[in-house]
Amino acid sequence: MTSPRKRILIVFGTRPEAIKLFPVVHALQARGDLDVRTCVTAQHRGLLDQVLSIAGIMPDIDLDLMTPGQSLDVLTARLLTELGRAMDTERPDRVIVQGDTATAMVGALTAYYRKVPVSHVEAGLRSGDIYQPWPEEVNRRIVAPIADQHFAPTETAAEALRRENIDPATIHVMGNTVIDALHATRARIEADPSLAAGLDGIAARFAGKRLILVTTHRRENFGDGMKGIAVAIARIAARDDVALLFPVHPNPNVVSVMDEVLGDRPNVARIEPLDYPHFIRALDMAELVLTDSGGVQEEAPALGKPVLVMRETTERPEGIAAGTARLVGTDPDRIVSEISTLLDDDAAYSAMARAHNPFGDGQASARIAGIVAHGFGL
Repeated sequence: MTSPRKRILIVFGTRPEAIKLFPVVHALQARGDLDVRTCVTAQHRGLLDQVLSIAGIMPDIDLDLMTPGQSLDVLTARLLTELGRAMDTERPDRVIVQGDTATAMVGALTAYYRKVPVSHVEAGLRSGDIYQPWPEEVNRRIVAPIADQHFAPTETAAEALRRENIDPATIHVMGNTVIDALHATRARIEADPSLAAGLDGIAARFAGKRLILVTTHRRENFGDGMKGIAVAIARIAARDDVALLFPVHPNPNVVSVMDEVLGDRPNVARIEPLDYPHFIRALDMAELVLTDSGGVQEEAPALGKPVLVMRETTERPEGIAAGTARLVGTDPDRIVSEISTLLDDDAAYSAMARAHNPFGDGQASARIAGIVAHGFGL
């Protein structure tokens, strides 16, 4: 009599987690020797569903926990009880979480309460400041002592874990799975351009312009930081040779400021958040990227696009060291100065665009699946 397959429960709740985990889900499923289950908390409902649809993933469990305006403590409490019920029902042999969201932190904690081992994808990112980014820096630090498989994207991340006395035998440098997701999605778009045809109008409208892609949503930038970003966008938009494509995050802390400061400008396209194929096409179309996102710091360099990071610190120092990214904060004078340099100085632009991307080769998910399976003796 054959023993039942070991059950893996992959827990995620936001769009970035879904993007970085769908290649892992596919790699584990492709093995055929593991029972792979997915549980979504829907911490980001609409944005999450876009990725699930493109990735062809139908969650086995959908907790649907998102409610408008809920505080971090209410969200955390609901995650803890609902994920607890799900794990009691599923009885997994291993739980996989990704990154630094509330879902990842509570998913690891819930598994720990049941003595279920945890794998952490994208382990070891550290900014060194518990309020930058907030609350993500503490979320990922909580996962570290719980996990027994740490899939670090880079050697820098692995070294951060070693400094925290994590057992070196449990740390594996994999590359970042977002590069796997990017390459897979870009190949699908090339095979079927209709997947990202929704940007055809933008491409026609801004033909001949130098396109800047803008994304911003970080909590620590709400308030004065967001206003500074809006002012910088308005000033850059005064250039005749430039257009800005700005998928606006639905958070009212973003929308209200952009409404007040930007209004309607002919060369600023403020659009709804893009699904993943359209976002990848937007990256391809852009000359450079202005962002406070973590993941975009990894994706853009893979396509040779310079990244200006509107934060004071980053947990991805590899991009800064490699020259693919530059920290510019939220002061409008500095943002405008850095953008102008890249637009007006060909040598400065080429130095960033041609820099080596330190975040992986697109094979991280296959490596992760192999290590998870090997842990069960497969």
